[in-house]
Amino acid sequence: MLTHLSDLIVAANVGIMLFFTVAVAPTIFVVLPQEWASAYVRSFFPKYYLFLGLSTAGAAALAGVALVQGSLVAVALVFFLSRFWLTPLVNRARDNHQGRLFKQLHTLSVTLNMLQLAVLVWILVKSLGAA
Repeated sequence: MLTHLSDLIVAANVGIMLFFTVAVAPTIFVVLPQEWASAYVRSFFPKYYLFLGLSTAGAAALAGVALVQGSLVAVALVFFLSRFWLTPLVNRARDNHQGRLFKQLHTLSVTLNMLQLAVLVWILVKSLGAA
């Protein structure tokens, strides 16, 4: 029963991540003026990473398979790393007009997010195969 709850949390997190990637992110900078879009993103991402980190940690606590549990802990740690370390670095680079560093850090952020998404999808596929 608890492992099913873990799977539901993982599925919800995949949905959140996909919705943001496919619907929200591409729209923000098209619809909003640059300064509003930037303010929105700065406000959104700390909450995004914190929520996903906490919920993924919760899913890890409920997971029944050690490999899945370890993978979820790793994903949660990367969310917390992104929230408390990487996001402030990205913002500081942007504020200091360090375009190259900003681009590198932003690329790292996006890459980590896509790797986390891939791990969460792998967990769901693994879970479906076990059912």
